[in-house]
Amino acid sequence: MFIGHYGVSFAAKAVDKRIPLWVLFIAAQLVDIFWTIFVLLGVEQVRLAPGITATSPLDFYFYPYTHSLIASLVWGALAMLVYRALRPRAETWRTALIVGIAVASHWILDLLVHRPDLALFGDALKVGFGLWNYPLVSTGLEIIFLVGGMILYYRSTTPISPSGKYAMAIFGIVMIALFVMSGLGPPPPDTTSIPIVGLVMYLTLTAIVFWLERKRK
Repeated sequence: MFIGHYGVSFAAKAVDKRIPLWVLFIAAQLVDIFWTIFVLLGVEQVRLAPGITATSPLDFYFYPYTHSLIASLVWGALAMLVYRALRPRAETWRTALIVGIAVASHWILDLLVHRPDLALFGDALKVGFGLWNYPLVSTGLEIIFLVGGMILYYRSTTPISPSGKYAMAIFGIVMIALFVMSGLGPPPPDTTSIPIVGLVMYLTLTAIVFWLERKRK
């Protein structure tokens, strides 16, 4: 799952407006951000296997440190503690917990679309509902999660400039368009480009939302 994770970011912002949206963008994709780094370092592995699912040609055959259930819970707990430590006066433990939940939610959403390659712990007992084998269903689910989260965000915030009315919605439409086009395009040329493109994309989207968030309160 990709853009669906950001639906969690928008929904979490609606739940607790004290958390910067850019922080929640990082939180929702923190597991994948570390995955890109670990793949580049050779700690985790991915390979191209066209046809392994109808939607994604990637075989995530070894990523226990980021995408096992236990690992995602650990990353969520660490994110909660770090966020609380960095903002001890401004935030409460409840706010930090929301950040941690946003991190851990990554595994739950991935469970819906991945084939059985998500381990419960270590590299064992792998699960996955496999909705990537049903492109219309998995794509529709991603869009529903993103749009649902954005609706909650819009209902809980107000624009402070004319562009604040529409800029975030346009951003969401662009995210959906890029996501759909990427699914229709050719597979990646090699496994080296996958984590590099992914990391750049995650950081770019976070930077954009950091700028757009200032247009609403």
